[in-house]
Parts: sequence; structure tokens; C-alpha cells
Amino acid sequence: MRNVPEVQKETLKTSVFPREEVLKSRESAEERKNMLERATILSNLYHNKVKIVFEDSDGSKMVDTTIWATTNQAIMLKGGIVIPIHRIHSINLI
Repeated sequence: MRNVPEVQKETLKTSVFPREEVLKSRESAEERKNMLERATILSNLYHNKVKIVFEDSDGSKMVDTTIWATTNQAIMLKGGIVIPIHRIHSINLI
């Protein structure tokens, strides 16, 4: 995704996330899941940051952060911030 505005993770506390899945294929969703698992491990072991492109009710955004935990439904960032997995377009390791 190009020209996606970068936001600070602290601003995500007020984000509203629709219920619809943002990815079109099962293969893309599986690849996203694998990248989230890898990014979570790298964030916790090596404090590596990742760029996460996601979509809330206002549109697509990007955040540069570490992932503290990943569940079946969401990722957790520092400060108790949660992003639903079904709203994540991509994860790029930095």
C-alpha cells in the first residue's frame, strides 16, 4: 500500500475497527498469520520493530512498533493497544 499515513501507536486507543476482513484470499490471511507470529517472536526476543499497515473506520494507516503478543483475534502493542488481526493488511519486518 502506498501513501498510507503513519500514526503513533498512542493514537490507536480511540480507533474503531469494523468487523469485515480486509484481505481477499485465504492464502493472504494465512501469510499474514505467519508474519504476525514471526514478528511477535522478533519483537519479544530482539525488540525488533515492524511496520503494520491496517485499516480502521477512518481508512488505512501504518504504525511502526513492536508486537507484545498475538492471539487468534488480535495483536497487542505496548500500552494495552489492540489491533484486530482481520483489519491488518500487511506486516513488514524492519
